[in-house]
Amino acid sequence: MYSRKLGVSVVHDEKTTKVRVYVCVIVACKVVGLVKMLGWMVPPPKKPEKTREELLRERREKVRWLVEQGFLRSQRILKAMMKVPREEFVPEPYRDYAYLEVPLPLPGSDATISCPHSYPLFYEALDLGENDRFLEVGAGSGYGAALAREIVGEEGSVATIEIDEETYKFAKRNLERTGYLDILLLLGDGSLGYSPGAPYDKICITAACPKIPNPLIRQLKPGGKLIAPIGRPELVQDLVLLEKGRDGSLKTSFVEEVLYVPLRGRYGWSKRP
Repeated sequence: MYSRKLGVSVVHDEKTTKVRVYVCVIVACKVVGLVKMLGWMVPPPKKPEKTREELLRERREKVRWLVEQGFLRSQRILKAMMKVPREEFVPEPYRDYAYLEVPLPLPGSDATISCPHSYPLFYEALDLGENDRFLEVGAGSGYGAALAREIVGEEGSVATIEIDEETYKFAKRNLERTGYLDILLLLGDGSLGYSPGAPYDKICITAACPKIPNPLIRQLKPGGKLIAPIGRPELVQDLVLLEKGRDGSLKTSFVEEVLYVPLRGRYGWSKRP
């Protein structure tokens, strides 16, 4: 959602070449014309006006920017981000803002679609690639799962778990409408993982954890990688990469400072479903 590497939200005005820079403030309150949400100032909802051609142009510009900023290096991830229309995974009142570097609200409790840069930030660190068996904890809009499906290819697989029923239904509609019918979308406690699909080559947790849930570590294949934000939800968290050795040993490394909503479930900050 937010990374210290980025630090600001850069918004390109559609009508001019002006750039507005919003400094990150860790608050959550309504303000005039904008909502400050988890450190980001989110534009107000409005009726969509942009054409498909305009959004496609913005997608291409966003991918180019991600490459320039060093977030995006893998050709497979680049091609996925070029192919998957992010605007199809954003609620209609926020559709025109799909490629702004801000998180946007989703149906459900404290649900958001993360900033565009967050996806390559996670997937590059994971080294997500062809043929991987991938598990995502926190389906959100379904956008991350759709990107992952393109990245892992026909021989790979993607399972994603969403704990909030309203958010789950939103993701389901998005994935079905965009043709990603072979993604396994589950309603449940993602902190418990999904053992019938284990072991996984790569696991991605898209919410802040007190610590990496043990069930997910057990479901990670030897030689596999897991990435998760670790820390309290009201503070900046550490994005941590866990690598499981062939002998079962565990190694963790720091990736970046981030800011994510809290993980819900048995191993999360909130036990409520």
